[in-house]
Amino acid sequence: MNFWDIFWIIFLISAISPIIKQRIVEAERYRIIQSLEKKRGSRVITLIHRQEAMNFLGVPIARYINIEDSEEILRAIRLTPDDMPIDLVLHTPGGLVLAAEQIAHALNQHKGKVTVFIPHYAMSGGTFIALAADEIVMDENAVLGPVDPQIGEYPAVSILKAIEKKSVEKVDDRTLILGDIADKAIKQVKKSVFELLKDNMPEEKAMEVAEILASGRWTHDYPITVEEAQKIGLPVKVGLPPEIYALMSLYPQTHTGRPSVQYIPVPYKSKQ
Repeated sequence: MNFWDIFWIIFLISAISPIIKQRIVEAERYRIIQSLEKKRGSRVITLIHRQEAMNFLGVPIARYINIEDSEEILRAIRLTPDDMPIDLVLHTPGGLVLAAEQIAHALNQHKGKVTVFIPHYAMSGGTFIALAADEIVMDENAVLGPVDPQIGEYPAVSILKAIEKKSVEKVDDRTLILGDIADKAIKQVKKSVFELLKDNMPEEKAMEVAEILASGRWTHDYPITVEEAQKIGLPVKVGLPPEIYALMSLYPQTHTGRPSVQYIPVPYKSKQ
C-alpha cells in the first residue's frame, strides 16, 4: 500500500464519516419524536434552526424560516387528521414573513388543539407562528420577540417617525416611498396578529396585544420573557416535556473553533 492509497482511504473515511454520523442523529431525532407523539397522542412537528455543518467539508449553514419550511409544515398538517392535536417544537430567530404567515395561518385553521413548545427562543416570525397556537409552552428562561415589520435594514415604525420629524419638502422621494410601505406593513401585521388571536381571547384584548407586538414599542430583538408574555395576555405556561430537551440536544451548534461554553453534561444532585 503506497502513500496515495492511504491518502484516498483517509479521504473517503473523512467524507463518509460525517454522513453516517448525521444519519444516526436523524434516527435518534425520529425516535424521540415518535416517543413524544405516542405520549401525547399528537402529530409532532419541529421547526428548529441551528447552525449545522451539513456536508463533509463541515461548512456551517445558518438557518431561518423560508418557503421550504412552510411547504414542509403545510404538508405535515395536511397529513394530520382534523381532530388530532399538533405539537410544534419551535426554535428560530425568525425569517421570511410570507413563510411565517403561511405556517401560522395553517396552524390557526387546524381544528385540533395546537401547542407550540419553545425551549429557548422564537423571535420575530417565530413569535408570529406561536401566536397561532391554542397554548404556548415555554422553558422558564425562554423568550419571544416583537413582530413589528422591518423594511430593509430599518424598523417600519422608525421610518415613519423619521418622516414625521421633517417637513415633506425635506424628505427625499425614496424615504417617502419607504414610509408608505412601512405604514402598510404595520397595518397588515397588526391585522394578521389580530386574526390569529381573536379566537382565543376577546377581540378588544386581541387588538390590544396586536398593537403591543406590532407597533414598534420595543426594538425588534427585545426579549419578551414568560412573565411579560403572560402579563400581555398570551396563553403561555411553563413546563416542557423532557423529550423536548433531549430533542434539542440532537441539534448541536456547529463548533467553528474552540468552544466558548464547557461543562460536564450530566445532571447533578443537590446536597441534602
